[in-house]
Amino acid sequence: MIDLNDLRARPDAYADAAKKKNIKVDVKAFLKLDEKRKALLKDVEDMRGKRNTVSKDIPKLKGAEKEKMIKEMKTLGDELKEKEDELTALETQWSQIQLFFPSIPLPNVPVGKDDTENKEIRKHGDLPKFDFEPLDHVTLGEKLDIVDIPRGVKIAGSRMYFLKGDGARLEYAVLMFTLDHLRKKGYTPFIPPLLVHYPAMMGTSYFPGGEEQAYAIGVQKEKDGPLEGDGAFLIGTSEVSVTSYHKDETLKLEELPKRYCGISPCFRREAGTYGKDTKGLYRIHQFQKVEQVVLCENDPEVSAKMHTELLTNAEEVLQALKLPYRVVDVCTGDMGRGQVYKNDIETWMPSRKCYGETHSCSTFHDFQSRRLNIKYENAEGKKLFVHTLNNTCIASPRILIPILEIYQNKDGSVTIPEVLRPYMAGQTVISKK
Repeated sequence: MIDLNDLRARPDAYADAAKKKNIKVDVKAFLKLDEKRKALLKDVEDMRGKRNTVSKDIPKLKGAEKEKMIKEMKTLGDELKEKEDELTALETQWSQIQLFFPSIPLPNVPVGKDDTENKEIRKHGDLPKFDFEPLDHVTLGEKLDIVDIPRGVKIAGSRMYFLKGDGARLEYAVLMFTLDHLRKKGYTPFIPPLLVHYPAMMGTSYFPGGEEQAYAIGVQKEKDGPLEGDGAFLIGTSEVSVTSYHKDETLKLEELPKRYCGISPCFRREAGTYGKDTKGLYRIHQFQKVEQVVLCENDPEVSAKMHTELLTNAEEVLQALKLPYRVVDVCTGDMGRGQVYKNDIETWMPSRKCYGETHSCSTFHDFQSRRLNIKYENAEGKKLFVHTLNNTCIASPRILIPILEIYQNKDGSVTIPEVLRPYMAGQTVISKK
């Protein structure tokens, strides 16, 4: 959520941000609504004040004068009820529209329409060279009997799969290696709730606007109607649960920064991606992830340092796995509503003959904390909204694509990356049984 005072002071900046982020919101119309609300609120408060004053005087009156004043108060009460109902309806609309306003991207964010206009800022590692015809991860997985997509589709529909045997062990090896890497750097691990209520999804800015990507637990009898039943949603990232951990709390300055990491299954409907990345394990409905979350001081310089730290943590994992990758600055059209700066890490995937997105690192400033009401008390005793950041440190099975394809051998086996071997009981190779 944005600072309304800042919106009133700089409406053109927010209109420009919405245009660059491809978000449809009418700033001028909202400001007219804002003025209408302000005037109506004053009318209601004035009428309430008059009612309270006269109510105190009525007991002192007698006869006709008292009867006259009682009638006037009844008329005033009826008028006030109408005004209050009007104000309630207007404020509901006023509050809802605010949730659609975007944050303003930082000046160094490239302007672009979509991910094709993201800007590469660096590469790391050499691309693999094979002296044989390499296989893609699906073929490798089937031959090694560690990935079974057809049976996943049979029981759960498209974009589903089984990892089995050493495939399942390899995924957990990657996750645990990443979790240990972050724990050694002072990050507190979380196993968070996988089901959350609407305020957590709204607070982290996935709702409104992203409902079609979430799996809802409950029944919606009418289009856009309320969810009946449990009224909960499966998370698409542990960012939702972990960032919401301190909802409605005021932290102490000395507690910051909070360094957290959530490990969890994640669920996404992938609505709107029909026919896109349908082969293999790249774009699927269920996956596991280690997500970094930071809460820090309300200071752009501090946020920038934390962003670098989060990005570095993810790069260190890829470097330890010896996977070639590149880092890009995400352009305005590929950013979310609340992000002010974002980097993606894309790892080389031989079967795709290109780098594929495996990590995202996002800075929100106080956009999420305003929605979640997370504050801290600074050195002067003033309460400020914290800044929030998050970063995918690893996501699987997508990361298994480059691991299987880059580490494959001529005989169809796959060498296990050295750093993962302690998590697989010293095993060095995945071979066909």
